[in-house]
Amino acid sequence: MNKKLYMVSLGPGDVELLTLKALNAFKECDVICVPTKSEDKSFTKSITHTIVSEALSILGVEKKILPVYSPMRFNPQDWEDEADVVIEACSANEKVCFVTLGDAGIYSSIYYLLDIIKVKKRSLYDDSEVIAGVTSFSAASAEVKKALCLGDEALTIKPINPRGEVKTTEILMRPKIGMDTKSLGEGDFYTFENMYLKDAKITPSRIEKVKRYMTLFINFAKRD
Repeated sequence: MNKKLYMVSLGPGDVELLTLKALNAFKECDVICVPTKSEDKSFTKSITHTIVSEALSILGVEKKILPVYSPMRFNPQDWEDEADVVIEACSANEKVCFVTLGDAGIYSSIYYLLDIIKVKKRSLYDDSEVIAGVTSFSAASAEVKKALCLGDEALTIKPINPRGEVKTTEILMRPKIGMDTKSLGEGDFYTFENMYLKDAKITPSRIEKVKRYMTLFINFAKRD
């Protein structure tokens, strides 16, 4: 049986905002890797551990919890060490979850870990799955009943205290059927059509003409 690694988004802090995919991953896995900022690997002040514990209680299952020291220093060696713990956990178990607060695609360490796993254990990377979650700002918008964007408004997400040059990923939505996409420019484009529907299609480039209303373009930031 192939190994399976689930990189699970926990959402903004409310266990009820966990997705069904996240809960199903918890049910299927053998062990859950939970990051902690405590050097002694305790979970005394861990919101992440609290959410996981509450989720397992709701599911009525028990799972082994593996602490992963994650000091959040933006240090590549820390990510290397964390990735090694995850790889070792996958060597000893068939199915492993690694969890992160919020959504994995927004300022999460998950993709640093996956980049390392891709080099060290390509087969594990190929058998990994990232499970999306509710973002903090999406939840905040719902709490105060104020839309993040309406009509032709744009939405900007940016770091308040950047460590260096700020690179930008563009999310381009609401195209018109039949439109030519040359005006979107060049870059590291991916096109997502009818996501999660029967005829869903992901193209690792910018398609030339829009065929479906539910088409999303992402022009990913150019990273080293």
